[in-house]
Amino acid sequence: MKVDTFQSEADIPRRFGWIGPFLEGWSIFKQSLLGKIGLTLLIIFAVMALCSFIPPLINPMYNPMTGVDPEITHSTGPSWRHWLGTDFMGRDIFSQLLAGARVAFMVGVSAAVMSIFLGTSIGMTAGYMGSFVDTLLMRLADMIMVMPTLLVVLILSSVFGQLNIWTIVVIIALFRWPGVSRIIRGQTLSLKQRSFVEAAKVAGASHLGIIIRHIMPNVLPLAFLFMTFRVTSAIIIEAALAFLGFGDPGTVSWGMMLQWVWKTGHMFQAPYWLLPPGICISLITLSFYMLGRAMDEVLDPRLRKEDQGA
Repeated sequence: MKVDTFQSEADIPRRFGWIGPFLEGWSIFKQSLLGKIGLTLLIIFAVMALCSFIPPLINPMYNPMTGVDPEITHSTGPSWRHWLGTDFMGRDIFSQLLAGARVAFMVGVSAAVMSIFLGTSIGMTAGYMGSFVDTLLMRLADMIMVMPTLLVVLILSSVFGQLNIWTIVVIIALFRWPGVSRIIRGQTLSLKQRSFVEAAKVAGASHLGIIIRHIMPNVLPLAFLFMTFRVTSAIIIEAALAFLGFGDPGTVSWGMMLQWVWKTGHMFQAPYWLLPPGICISLITLSFYMLGRAMDEVLDPRLRKEDQGA
């Protein structure tokens, strides 16, 4: 039975039980043009990331880091053999672009998941426990929030040398959770006054049980919304670090491609090398932003009413 045959969106949760809210959200998401465009772009980049595993298996010459065309020793323009041309060493730019998509997803999603996990856990704990615990955790969040993430990573890189990609992911996550924790804390402060939480306390439920069974399910949708925006910031920070020369030298990312084209003096001589990684960084961050805006409409009925009124 198709969802469209229901008389209203309110019928979906009633007929499908626990999976109903997801189907209801999907039915609202499908009506958002921004959501559909963002999802389409993400699917394209996901296919690119998956295809990045294929070229080195077909021909080692297309390995994004070590593969060099034996007949080319300098940067060349697009051709049937190299669709986006080659870099200053004769490496295939299209293969590097595919590898960059894989790194962008890995960095963005990993850093976002870690930061959202930290922010949600700390926000729920602070909001529910209150008192000294709330004050301590929120002052810690305030101190970390005022620190510029990019500047801190640059300082750490200058002290300890170039950081590997996973170290960069962890550092980004550790500095991006405070904003999420404050939002989740506000939601938790409101939820713990609700009647179902009071009923759970009267029934003898533990604090941990109340947080997991009653608070968490109500704040997770908001946490997932913020995760889409944290992905974009993580991708941009990693690209900036790589462009400035502080990225992982053993990883081919879009920021590293921009660093190579600038460092070798091809910034204005090779647009086929300069434009693809820059456009991809812009489009993937835009796609996650569009996805977040569409999810915002799913979670906030007031935005849907405003769109319908317009």
